[in-house]
Amino acid sequence: MILKRTLNRNAQLILLLLVLGANYSLYHTTLGIQILPEQPNIIVAASMVDVALISPILFLAWKRKMNWKNLIIGIAGGLILVRFLIPMEYLAPFEAVTWAGFAVEGGLLLLEVMVIVSLFKYMPNIVRAVKRSSLPVIFSFSKAVDQEVKPYPIIRIICSEMLMFYYAFASWKKKPQHGQNVFTLHQKSSLIAMQVMLIHATVIEMAGLHWLFHEKSVILSIILLVLNVYTVIFFLGDIQAVRHNPLLVTEEGMYISLGLMKRMEIKWDDVEEVIEAPLVGKRPKDTIEFIAHDFEEVKPDVILKLKKPVDATLIMGLKKKYSQIAIRVDEPNRFISALKENVK
Repeated sequence: MILKRTLNRNAQLILLLLVLGANYSLYHTTLGIQILPEQPNIIVAASMVDVALISPILFLAWKRKMNWKNLIIGIAGGLILVRFLIPMEYLAPFEAVTWAGFAVEGGLLLLEVMVIVSLFKYMPNIVRAVKRSSLPVIFSFSKAVDQEVKPYPIIRIICSEMLMFYYAFASWKKKPQHGQNVFTLHQKSSLIAMQVMLIHATVIEMAGLHWLFHEKSVILSIILLVLNVYTVIFFLGDIQAVRHNPLLVTEEGMYISLGLMKRMEIKWDDVEEVIEAPLVGKRPKDTIEFIAHDFEEVKPDVILKLKKPVDATLIMGLKKKYSQIAIRVDEPNRFISALKENVK
């Protein structure tokens, strides 16, 4: 069954590439132009259907995100792509149709701007809710935003960036959490040392590439400089997020994160089984790992099997469901005891 689904997805991707490739070749190669008749309106109309309707359907089927909302957005994007794929000399009779794509995308852009404005409108309420909460900021901030503003993808991305800047610049005077219900994941690993090394490498690369490209292309050197500065800020924020957000056990469940890259809230009622000291081997694809990277391969202390898939928040606020959670902590025996007390 899995093999059949994989073959179907591969076939959808191949068909998508064939449709786009055939239509591109028709208008941008010598052979294609020779094939076109003197009155190409029917061919152009067929190409518009291919690019603006068939291609979005194949793409959404391949990504497994087929719904009416995505289809409308896909068609609008396809109409915009038509203007770049088909030369205007052929597209002129249908030019008005392609503007519908710009109108839809412009409306969506305006809606996103309004959503962003609403986020900043409710920001004082969000900040007050975060200060009142006993949860780590990485969790309380997201919960407060969800209560005040609908969790649109653009909101999740902006909130993810705000958390990065908060931890990179505003968390250095705060002390990491300690207590009987708190378990660190990084202290017995080389995770932070590796990230510091990456920061040093990025700074050296930033200086070298900026000097190399500055005389040849000022724009390229500025783009690379901005990307490298952003990378350094991300690593700084990730280090602080790891330090300030250890695994937190509460009466209802636990809150676990590994820096800015992934976090998860797990209710005890959702845990089906606790597997202690699991064997090293390939784990299922629906397993998320909260294991601090090290210079050598490490294995989890426990794996939690869930009764049903639960959402995890990944980088840029993306959501993905997982059925198993592999965890490695600095005090495994104490952590396993806490699990046994709470998982019935």
